[in-house]
Amino acid sequence: MDKLNFLTAGIPLSAKDYKSGFETLNEMGLDGLELEFVHGVRISDKSKEFIVNNKNNLILTAHAPFYINLNSKEEEKIEASIQRIIETAKVAKSLGAYSITYHAAFYMDMEPEFVYKKVKEGNEKIFSELSNTDIWVRPETTGKKTQWGDIDEIIKLSKEFEKVLPCVDFSHIYAREIGANNTYNEFARIFEKIGNALGDNALKNFHAHIAGIEFTKKGEKQHLNLDESEFNYKELLKAFKDFDIKGVIVCESPNIEQDCKLLSDYYKSL
Repeated sequence: MDKLNFLTAGIPLSAKDYKSGFETLNEMGLDGLELEFVHGVRISDKSKEFIVNNKNNLILTAHAPFYINLNSKEEEKIEASIQRIIETAKVAKSLGAYSITYHAAFYMDMEPEFVYKKVKEGNEKIFSELSNTDIWVRPETTGKKTQWGDIDEIIKLSKEFEKVLPCVDFSHIYAREIGANNTYNEFARIFEKIGNALGDNALKNFHAHIAGIEFTKKGEKQHLNLDESEFNYKELLKAFKDFDIKGVIVCESPNIEQDCKLLSDYYKSL
């Protein structure tokens, strides 16, 4: 990546399909979108053909289905989760995407070390089938303490696999920590931690999520538009600029294209 790119989480709301969605992205000066496979890896052959032939300079990533838990107590659910991640990666790669993300696991009242082992074992199976697929497979930082996936756990996993790097959802980190990690210095420490642990390549090949967010004492409750949230996106974007981060920011606010444009415009004004 030669710059920081701004993507919508799915087709812009003002569009009805990929054709009008791509037109909207180009008209708004946005850089691409994240394919949302949240309820299953489903996309028509017609849409596939259109995307391959018309994405041009637009950048694509993909979000795997929500029905994933690599630490399920039921082995068949673990295997189904692994297959959903593999299927997401294969379909995304066929459409020209370069990175996918997924929510990896729940702790299920088990020790974090045990859950880490289960997630690692799941990734070993994933990459045994994706050995020839050149796509980044990124566990996402999660918004609740019941979910596996704080930044340290994901950095640790990234050291184990050549094609794993974090998907850093800054809004999730803020909600998970009940309002912490919302200042410039805290954002900077996250970039420093990733760079020190995983190298400069991790900062020049970044996959991030940003949205307004509401939380309770249990963590994430729901996404909000940025102007309805206390999440400090302006200071975050200043840190992105100062650390010269390259890659993608995916906007997951409910008004996806408006807030994506807001983020893009503010970043470019710095």
